[in-house]
Formats: sequence, structure tokens, C-alpha cells
Amino acid sequence: MKTLSLTSEITQAGSSVGLVYMFNLIVGTGALTMPKAFATAGWLVSLVLLVFLGFMSFMTTTFVIEAMAAANAQLRWKRMENLKEEEDDDSSTASDSDVLIRDNYEQAEKRPILSVQKRGSPNPFEITDRVEMGQMASMFFNKVGVNLFYFCIIVYLYGDLAIYAAAVPFSLMQVTCSAAGNDSCGVEADTKYNDTDRCWGPLRRVDAYRIYLAIFTLLLGPFTFFDVQKTKYLQILTSLMRWIAFAVMIVLALVRIGHGQGEGHPPLADFSGVRNLFGVCVYSFMCQHSLPSLITPVSSKRHLTRLVFLDYLLILAFYGLLSFTAIFCFRGDSLMDMYTLNFARCDVVRLAAVRFFLGLFPVFTISTNFPIIAVTLRNNWKTLFHREGGTYPWVVDRVVFPTITLVPPVLVAFCTHDLESLVGITGAYAGTGIQYVIPAFLVYHCRRDIQLAFGCGVSNKHRSPFRHTFWVGFVLLWAFSCFIFVTANIVLSETKL
Repeated sequence: MKTLSLTSEITQAGSSVGLVYMFNLIVGTGALTMPKAFATAGWLVSLVLLVFLGFMSFMTTTFVIEAMAAANAQLRWKRMENLKEEEDDDSSTASDSDVLIRDNYEQAEKRPILSVQKRGSPNPFEITDRVEMGQMASMFFNKVGVNLFYFCIIVYLYGDLAIYAAAVPFSLMQVTCSAAGNDSCGVEADTKYNDTDRCWGPLRRVDAYRIYLAIFTLLLGPFTFFDVQKTKYLQILTSLMRWIAFAVMIVLALVRIGHGQGEGHPPLADFSGVRNLFGVCVYSFMCQHSLPSLITPVSSKRHLTRLVFLDYLLILAFYGLLSFTAIFCFRGDSLMDMYTLNFARCDVVRLAAVRFFLGLFPVFTISTNFPIIAVTLRNNWKTLFHREGGTYPWVVDRVVFPTITLVPPVLVAFCTHDLESLVGITGAYAGTGIQYVIPAFLVYHCRRDIQLAFGCGVSNKHRSPFRHTFWVGFVLLWAFSCFIFVTANIVLSETKL
């Protein structure tokens, strides 16, 4: 998952630093489920779909950036209107030059410190104010649209929490349970486990999983009832661990392939696996909801679209390298839902420290993100039901909202630990809404509103390269087609069962 935790604490950043933050934001837990999805769908189909979905995500990212610029222009215009009204009501009349100086001073105060300062009046579409997607939805959508936006965000965050709540206990179960007992070296390449197999004495593997889930909930659940702050350095440490783990896995897989120990012979295409692959890829490219926190602090936004495009090329290359080394290193039927667990075997990694670091890697990283996502979901619930001027009773604010945030994902994780399906469904439904539908409607309505407010002659300096209305319709048609395809695939699969 890509959280707002790190980006929300960025103050000012150069364009190259912003590129790194964006790369780090997009590449998250979803990447760990991608190798198995690749192996299931076939390498050619997976490659084509990965590139196409990367292109679609880039397009909607430019839509969100354009909407952010339009929202900034509207806020700037409203401030000017309010200033004029105050000037008219003021008994002491200020000169035009005084108004201009004061306006320029206010704009300079709101502009990033490291931004390139230019003489003359600022461009109305300069992105200086951080306008989150919820605020943009309130500016450009009607009441129904705003409620649907929050519904989509809430469903996505529930899916995120369910994935995290299942991934940590599942990783702990896989590392600590084996046919031989607690020694992870007892896990051989051809060993297949069922939930009913023994773990420790009379305890089954599913019992161990649920014990770990209970411990995970008891340790991290209480954070939902409070606010999580000052997590910047913790998130930096988590990011460092993530990149060490990714680098080690890629190197180990390449070494095994280079030594002729590669076991993978992936098919060219297997369309039965496309449904999960689609959801995993959409989930793995998710960043649109975090863009305001990420883009606004970037000092120089002159070549913003080019930088974003470069980021997507790097992310595509990374996903391809991670997935292709995985599917040619391991047999498709031996790839785990969480790719790190394939390295928790003695026949793959002989060094115990590396083996346990990779096996337990999701435990460390996900555990730090879970409270932040839970608090974000709780706050979205509060925003959805908030009424102007109203306050919530203490019990509702401190008990009801945290409880409805925590209980559903834990129940889902209690019922299943099928991470590939959880990621696939979350990405295919809520992910489609956030990554395709919401940006398309945002850019369509913001273009219409800007035209009405500023006229046809004004050009948005951050306008998307995909400026024709055809692209908006294409994104919405693609989203609708994906929704129908995934739903039909699930229904047909259940019918066969």
C-alpha cells in the first residue's frame, strides 16, 4: 500500500527528490504479490497488461495534477474576490498599488520556499496550496459525487487494512510453522501445506495464523483510537528496509538463474489468471490519492509531466525485473502469495539471518503502516458524516468510528489469508474507482468550471497531455469494461466451483 504517511510530512523538495518520493510511494506491498500473478497469467500477457496499465495510471495521474492546478486557480480567484469585497466594505480606501503589493505578498507567503521566484504576477494555475482529493471532490462534484468519492476511498482503505491484517499473520505462520516443527529449514521446495496441517503439537496452521492475527490486532488495533503523528523517520527506516529486501531478492534470483538453478518455465499466456493480475497491477500503480501531498511541496514544477513519465518508466522497469526474475527462478506452483516467503527456505538462502529477514520483512513494514491507514480510514468516516458546525459525541468520536474502522478488516483476515485474491479484488473494484473513475470525472468537471470562470482564452499550465475529451471517455469506458470483466470472471469461477 501507498500511504500518505511519508509524503504528508514533506516540507519542501527539489524535483529530483520528489521523483524519488513518488517512486517510493508507488512501489509497495502490491509488488510482493505481483510475481505469482505473473506466473499465473503467463509472461507475455503479464508484460503487455503491465505496460498498458502503467500507461493508464500515468494518464490519470496527469488528470489529477491538472485538477490540482485548477483547484489552486479557483482558490486564488476566490481569495481575490474576498479581498475585493473587504476593500469595498472598508472605509479607508486602499490604492490599487497597495492592493497589488498585498496580494503579491500573500502569494509569496503561500509559494514553496525553494520555488523559482519570477517577477510579475504569479500564474493563477501555480500549484502552491495542497488541495487533497476530498477537497477537490467538494469543489467540482455535487453532493452525490462527493459521497460516492468517500465511499470509494473507504472501500479501498478497508481492502488495504484487510490485506495488511492478513499478510503479517500469514508471514509469521509460514516462517514459524513447518512439517518438522519450528525450524524453517524443514520447508522444502516441493512441500505443500494445508491450513489443517500441524504447526506446533496439536495446533493446526490455521490456528497459529489466527493466534498471530489476534496478537497483531491487540498490539496495533488500539492505535486506531488515537492519532498517529511524527512518523517521518520511522517511515524512512521502513523504506530503507523495503529497498534492501527488494535488492536482495532480485540479486538472489539472478544468481540462482545464472548458476542454472532456475526452475521456472512460465507459460506464454493463461487468460484464467488475468483477473487477479489486473487487480494486482492496478493496486501496484496506485498513487493518485496521495498526489496532492507529494506534488505540492516540489519546488520547481516546470517539467512536472516529464518527471512523472520518467518515474513510471523506472517503476515499469523495476516491476518487470522483480517479476521476471521470480517466474524464471521459481516454478509457478511454488511461488507464494507473498514473494518474500520463497526466500525463507534453506535450499534458496543458506544464511539464516537473510532468510529470516526476508521471511519476516512484511511483518516489520506492514506493522508500521497499519495504524496510519487505520487512522486515515477513521478520519474519512468522520468527514463523510460531518455536518457544518456540528460535533460528534465523545462515544461516537472515540469509540464508534474506531470500532467500525478496525473490526471489518480483521474479520475478513480471520476468514481468509488468500493475499492474491484480496489484492486483486481491492485493486479491481475500489482501485479502479480511485485510479480511473475519480480522476476522469475530476478533470472533466474542472475543465468545465475553469472555462466558465476564466473564459476560453486561459490555459492551464499543468494541463494534461491527454487534453482531448476522448481520453476522458476512454478511461471511463476502460474502467467500466474492467468492472464487467472482473465481475463476470468471479461469477463464472464460482459457478464452476
